[in-house]
Amino acid sequence: MNLKSQLESTLTSEQLRILRLVADEASQSGLPLYIIGGSVRDLVLGAAIKDLDLTVEGDAIALARVLAKRHGGRVTPHSKFGTAKWFLPKNLQTQSCETLDLISARSETYKHPAALPTVKPGSMDDDIRRRDFTINTLAIRLDGANFGELRDDLGGMDDLKRGVIRALHARSFIDDPTRIYRAVRYAERYGFRIAEETLALIPPARPLIEKLSAQRIRRELDLILQEEHAAAILARLADLNLLQPIHPALTFNPSMRERLANLHTRIKKVGKMRSSDPGWLLWLMSLSPEQLSALNDRLHFTANLFASLFAASKLYAAQSSFIDLKPSQCVERLESYPLAAVEAVGYAAKDPRVTECFEEYISKWRYIKPHTTGNDLKTLGVEPGPQYALILRRLRDAWLDGEVKSAEEEKTLLKTLLGQPPASA
Repeated sequence: MNLKSQLESTLTSEQLRILRLVADEASQSGLPLYIIGGSVRDLVLGAAIKDLDLTVEGDAIALARVLAKRHGGRVTPHSKFGTAKWFLPKNLQTQSCETLDLISARSETYKHPAALPTVKPGSMDDDIRRRDFTINTLAIRLDGANFGELRDDLGGMDDLKRGVIRALHARSFIDDPTRIYRAVRYAERYGFRIAEETLALIPPARPLIEKLSAQRIRRELDLILQEEHAAAILARLADLNLLQPIHPALTFNPSMRERLANLHTRIKKVGKMRSSDPGWLLWLMSLSPEQLSALNDRLHFTANLFASLFAASKLYAAQSSFIDLKPSQCVERLESYPLAAVEAVGYAAKDPRVTECFEEYISKWRYIKPHTTGNDLKTLGVEPGPQYALILRRLRDAWLDGEVKSAEEEKTLLKTLLGQPPASA
């Protein structure tokens, strides 16, 4: 099967230009060049290809250096893995593509279950057979007259057409238990089913999940929380008993599922947030601070995320206390919390009055300040000290609660606070 026309119709003109350029150089060097894995899977499914990760049957680092020498840019090699990142010259860069990864075909072996693989140079046959599922083994040849030629050694196209997630061999999940989480993620993303023989591989691998490093398992959960169907993925993982083996505090119940529904269309991601952070907050805000601390020991959250999780836990537990607060009272309580936590809890709040309070704080109230400044108070003869903050806060509260609505009204209130008589009518 040849997918040349599909490549040419799916890739952007800029992507095709780079692809042809690399393919021509690989052909002149006698190096077979392929796109393999997720890019081919998505191409066949009609999705846009974002990453042009290219696999070379040979020395990818040498090819990258030849490309940089001929066309410009610079290369960062990773000799241990036989990979190179080519930082493209300005004339080849696009808004979505400034670098290109070139990867040498390789084999992988595992010294023990759940270990990181030992990588060695290999053939394309080796590279295909090291992968996780048949739908990710499809490869398209790019060099010379072979441009567009599909290589399907393991029946990946049939499984793709039938919507089946199938592991390559019986030890797949024992070698790498993170593949279990990817299987469920792909199944829910594409509406596929996991093959029965692949499902049967999960129980023997389940005890090995606890051996996965914090970084490896957290990355899989990060990727899940970036998915459109994150709630469905987590629900399926819970059904398969794949969350609590990570940590006993990690559960998924109907309330969590409700909070995570449509998160990517509703959460605006205020503050410093990674794309997976809103999902973490909505998922875990109902846990206690003690549970979050224990979970952090296992997953090693980023400092910003852990602070936001801790704050969201406190806000979620206290949400009913925000009902019918005056704006000034709402601001006083919320201004010490990370914005990410405020937004997440506001989105998930059970009472619309709480949601309104939190949303108004984020969009408007936190920006309100009095016209009077510390310098103004100094000019008026107020001795510097804690009373500055008290006066300015009182003025801000008056604006927030509608007590003053103009600069003149603020001046009148300020005179009252300073014990000065109001101006005569």
